[in-house]
Amino acid sequence: MTALSDVSTHAMVSARWRVSEVAFWALALACAFLFPSRYLIMTDIVRLGLFALSLDLILGYAGIVSLGHAAFFGIGAYSAGLLALHGIINEPVIALVAAGLVAAVLGFLTSFLVIRGVDLTRLMVTLGIALLLEALAERFSNITGGTDGLQGIEMQPILGLFTFDMFGKTGFFYSLIVLFILFLLARRVVHSPFGLSLRAIRNNPLRAAAIGVPVNRRLIAVYTLAAFYAGIAGALFTQTTALASLDVFSFERSADLMLVLVIGGTGYLYGGLIGAVVFKMLQELFQSITPQYWLFWIGLVLVVIVLVGRVRIHRWVLFVPNLIIRQFAGRKAAVAVPESDAS
Repeated sequence: MTALSDVSTHAMVSARWRVSEVAFWALALACAFLFPSRYLIMTDIVRLGLFALSLDLILGYAGIVSLGHAAFFGIGAYSAGLLALHGIINEPVIALVAAGLVAAVLGFLTSFLVIRGVDLTRLMVTLGIALLLEALAERFSNITGGTDGLQGIEMQPILGLFTFDMFGKTGFFYSLIVLFILFLLARRVVHSPFGLSLRAIRNNPLRAAAIGVPVNRRLIAVYTLAAFYAGIAGALFTQTTALASLDVFSFERSADLMLVLVIGGTGYLYGGLIGAVVFKMLQELFQSITPQYWLFWIGLVLVVIVLVGRVRIHRWVLFVPNLIIRQFAGRKAAVAVPESDAS
C-alpha cells in the first residue's frame, strides 16, 4: 500500500502545472501578435511540434524507435485531402478527427509487427512501412495524384465560421488550439498510471512484465495513440496548405523529426515543441545565409549537441537569465533586511 501511495503521490506532483509551462504557452500565443507577418512559418512550427510530440510518446516514454513515423503523417495528410476534395466531410474539425482515426487504425494494425522486434529490427520495420506506403501512393496515382499530389483542395470554414486566409492567421490559431488540446491529453496520459507503466517498460520490459504490467498491450495502445497524433499533424498540414503530395511519406520527414527530438530531448513532452522551434529557426537562418548548404550546418549543430551534451548547452543558454534572477532576488532580500530590523 505504501509503494502504491508513493507512486500516486509522485504522479500527482508531476502532473502539477509549473510557471514555466504557463509561460511557454503564453509566449506561443503572444507570438501571434508579436510576429503578425510570420504566421506561415509559425504554423509550420506548430505542425512540426505536434508531429514531434507524437514520436516522443513512443520514443521518450515507451522506448520504441521509429524511422518511418512519416507513414502516419502521410496517411493523415492524404485522408484529410481526399475527404475535402471529394466532399465526403467538408467540416475541417470533423475531417481532422477522421484523418487521425484512419492513421490510428494503421498504427494499430502495424503495431503487432513493431512490438515483435527490438531496436534495429523496429527501425527497419517502421522504415519499411513508410516506404511501402509511399510506393503504394505513387502506384495508385489515380487516387493520390502521383508526383503531382492532390490538386484543387478547398477547405471549408472551420466550424462554419473561420475561413482559411492567405496570410495563415486562421491556420495558425487553428493549429495552435489543436496542438494545445492534444498536448493536454498527452500530458494527462503520461502522468497517469498508464504513463508510469510505459516508463517501467522503457527502463526494463522484463521487470515490468514480472510485476504484472501487460507490456504488449501497453505498447500497442501507445503506438496507436502516437499514430493518431501523427495523423492529426498530417491532416493539419493538408488543411493549412491545401496540399498533399508524395513527400509527406518521405524518409526525410522522419529524419527531420529525429533531429527535432535530438535538439529538444525526449521523455518530457516539451522536447518536441522546443526542438521544433529551434530546428525551424536554424533552418530559416542557414537557408538565408547559404541556401545550398543549410543541411550541412544543421548536421554540424547536431554533432555539437551530441558532443557537448544537451544539458550543458541548456545550462549555458540559461546562465545570463539565471544570473539576472539571482541578482534581483539578492537585492530584494537586501532591501527586506532593514525593514525587519526597523520593526
